[in-house]
Amino acid sequence: MTFRNQKSEIRRQRLSICLLTSVLCLLIDGCGYTTRPGLASYLRTIHVKPFVNKIDLTQLTTGANRFPLYRHGMETDVTKSVLNRFQFTGLLRPAGAEKADCRLEGELVEFRRDALRYDADQKVEEWRLNVVVNLKFYDLHIDPAAPAWEETLTGDTTYFERGSKAESESAALDRAIQDLARRVVERVVENW
Repeated sequence: MTFRNQKSEIRRQRLSICLLTSVLCLLIDGCGYTTRPGLASYLRTIHVKPFVNKIDLTQLTTGANRFPLYRHGMETDVTKSVLNRFQFTGLLRPAGAEKADCRLEGELVEFRRDALRYDADQKVEEWRLNVVVNLKFYDLHIDPAAPAWEETLTGDTTYFERGSKAESESAALDRAIQDLARRVVERVVENW
């Protein structure tokens, strides 16, 4: 082997070592991905106060003054769905008020049903349901009296009243509440 070939071989080995070291550093670093997005590390448990119903039932009319289905105890359904969603994600464990690291309070403020699509006879075929809540989130380690943030969120869905895709408004409302619970939990754990 000539001197020139030896020098070339040494360069290739050095280059290989540098590339391998760079790749290993990137793999070990993990690119900053975490399963606890945006959540302070000391927050492990959450107390979800029962949602309060602030809907003005006298204002619940849609379309041709048709009164939409209003489920009695909808605030309880929202509370249960939010708690179930926290349990499902596992990012914050629901806990009692005295053991929690943070607290979530919510008010159910609006339930809307809007027509989306009409058939040839001008009868509503498809509806959109919206369930709206006001939220307050408290970090109990920082200040248990002042909310860390306040926000209004909406859960929604659409459903067909007629045709082959028809379903009950009650089933659609369940989906809207599930959508709301997903949005609430995402807001709590991701947007700090």
